[in-house]
Amino acid sequence: MIDPTSLWPLALYFAAVVALIAIMLGVPYILGAKHKGKQAEQPFKSRIVGVGSARSRFHSKFYLIAMLFVIFDLEAVYVFAWAIAFRDAGWSGYFEILVFVGVLVAALVYLWRIGALDWGTRHRRTSKHHLAKTYAYHAG
Repeated sequence: MIDPTSLWPLALYFAAVVALIAIMLGVPYILGAKHKGKQAEQPFKSRIVGVGSARSRFHSKFYLIAMLFVIFDLEAVYVFAWAIAFRDAGWSGYFEILVFVGVLVAALVYLWRIGALDWGTRHRRTSKHHLAKTYAYHAG
């Protein structure tokens, strides 16, 4: 059973978080400007008039690069964790991190070879199957 007196630090932390949120939301509401109008509702962009819609679509290449960044950036967390526990992991940990980094390098080389990291299409490699399919489509 949990002793109720041991929960007071958690309750104090919770109260501090709620108070901080209330202050962060309340102070700007009280001290902020109260004017309304067409100019106040438009976003300030260094005196540059906005053109177009904010709902424009991005090319899928942006999302691919973002996913690759997350994947290859997340591996740094594992390498840093391994570096902290380097002495405790011993030789088995050393060989495991070598395999881990080797798989990542192989994945990076594969992505590089298929052209996933190229922004343009001039250096993109195409397989024979894809070329045959394209030729059959245009020929027939």
